[in-house]
Amino acid sequence: MQGQWTGEPVGPDVWATCRELIPAGSVFAFLAEHREELFPGDMFTDMYPSPNGRPSMPPQVLAAALVLQALYGVSDFDTVQELRCDLRWKAACGLGLYDSAFDPSLLTYFRRRLARSTDPDRIFTRVKQVVAATGVLAGRSRRALDSTVLEDAVATQDTVTQLIAAIRRVIREVPGAAPVAATCCSACNYAEAGKPRIAWNDAQARAVLVDALVSDAIRLLADLPEQPLDDKGANAVGLLALIAYQDVEPAPDSDGRDGRWRIADRTAPDRIISTVDPQARHVHKNRTQYRDGYKAHLAVEPETGLFTDVALRPGTGVEHHEAAVATDLLAEDSAPLTVLGDAAYGTGGARRALTGAGHILIVKPPPLKQTITGGFTIDDFHIDIAAGTATCPAGHTTMLGRPQPDGAHIAQFKKYCAPCPLRSRCTTSATGRNVTVHPQHDLLSAARHQAATDAAWQADYRRWRPPVERGVAWLVARGNRRLRYLGTIKNDAWLHTRAAALNLRTLINLGLTRTSNTWVIIPSGA
Repeated sequence: MQGQWTGEPVGPDVWATCRELIPAGSVFAFLAEHREELFPGDMFTDMYPSPNGRPSMPPQVLAAALVLQALYGVSDFDTVQELRCDLRWKAACGLGLYDSAFDPSLLTYFRRRLARSTDPDRIFTRVKQVVAATGVLAGRSRRALDSTVLEDAVATQDTVTQLIAAIRRVIREVPGAAPVAATCCSACNYAEAGKPRIAWNDAQARAVLVDALVSDAIRLLADLPEQPLDDKGANAVGLLALIAYQDVEPAPDSDGRDGRWRIADRTAPDRIISTVDPQARHVHKNRTQYRDGYKAHLAVEPETGLFTDVALRPGTGVEHHEAAVATDLLAEDSAPLTVLGDAAYGTGGARRALTGAGHILIVKPPPLKQTITGGFTIDDFHIDIAAGTATCPAGHTTMLGRPQPDGAHIAQFKKYCAPCPLRSRCTTSATGRNVTVHPQHDLLSAARHQAATDAAWQADYRRWRPPVERGVAWLVARGNRRLRYLGTIKNDAWLHTRAAALNLRTLINLGLTRTSNTWVIIPSGA
């Protein structure tokens, strides 16, 4: 059952007796004074449906503890230590001087209750309600978008480690898998911890081991007894099936049917990098640099620095790209906005969706690829989508081909290229130039022209786009670049709590207080 605040701390009330020691204008002082109004008890009623049982720790205390934990980037154990030993934390959470707080596992249970509730991000939602009540965003119609990579909480595993770990998980989680593995799996001793003992500097020995492990995985999957599986068993089998094939290909002299395998000379586009956290991925921010983890997507109001929405997504996949997530980040803003973003948000599909929602875009278009230095790009061609024609810089006109599966059109100029005096600036192909016309060519072409020639557009971009970088810096400060949890759901919950804590700090710095039962902003010196 839900615990209620009794107002009787263990020992002297820290806030009442040590108020002068708590930094004025800090999150600690604000929570000490307004914790009950910020997180009222009825805000958590649905999380404790039963009136029976032992009363829990009041959720207001746990919510305040989660906010401070997210703000200062500490573990569950260190959070409890702060609550036991730091007067600021005690005052913020309403604990008495002699209160020893609670076991760290209680924070885990509270997060689990939040995750299973109707509003898992209610702390972030509550702070957004406070933002709305103050009116601090009234009339501020700009939103800057950005993303950053957050590193996962596990070590990246090589192919051998992943195969062995996935086979062991199937043996452990699937009923009847152990005797099957005992008869058909012989690459190594799966009951023994660690990697097999081979000459790891011998390429041939490594190749033999990989071949044997993949063969073990295939035989184990094929010989498992047919039976209904629980979630753990089904996940183990599915993970092994993915791991077994993602990094290998048939041996050079194999037809793919004789069961001989080698490490593939390529990387799977959605490669699982760890069996401990199967949702983590290699995340590329550019062509040459990548990190392992997830992407945090942010929408920031640039004048105040407040996060209006956040989302944590896997690092790969079209559906998790910045351009796809942008509409979700702005979904709760009903009024048309001026949206600022870099080229990742400037795809044709994103532009069509955002302008269709009534937003004004100050978003960099993706750069054009230039085959020949100083040569012609598609913007040097005249494309008339309505007429279905394309005209090259030399004045030759051709019809656009039939739409491709992705909606693009191909304009072929090959028959005009051989005698053309501009060929050296247009193509290096021996057969001549083909031009691929994007489905949203008109939108992208207009965006490129505006970004290159519109001085007001350029001034707005330079002024209002950079503040989102400050928001990213706040987000990853205090060691928060590395995540603490496994999987998208838990890490997304952390991201929302972190954003709520940062928003609360920003509001307090702006002068947040409560008068006449109303949240208001009173700037210092007013």
